[in-house]
Amino acid sequence: MGETATLDAGQQHLRALERANRVRLARAEMKRAIARGELGATEVVLGCPWQAHSMSISDLLMSQKRWGRARCRRLLTSIGVPENKPIGTLTERQRAALADVLRTKCSDAPAAPRVLSAV
Repeated sequence: MGETATLDAGQQHLRALERANRVRLARAEMKRAIARGELGATEVVLGCPWQAHSMSISDLLMSQKRWGRARCRRLLTSIGVPENKPIGTLTERQRAALADVLRTKCSDAPAAPRVLSAV
């Protein structure tokens, strides 16, 4: 009887590790897509895909180019959202406020620097 329980616990542990690895890989790909500009942080906040459900909002924001801890902290403090709050637990009001601020920040972003040619 104890042997069966141990075997089941071992299988459960392996399934949990496999799921954690799947989530980790999916998040890494999502963060790379955000850094490349293929996916917007606003889309993730509003859509809340499965891989981002338990991800902290600060991890998402910092995956954007030119977003560090200080900028992230300032933004989240201004709308009253804790840094470590999981994306999946944001209220509709918090989602809307964060999306509005992110849209404003992205539209106010400076243009890409020009490369000057040597003459």
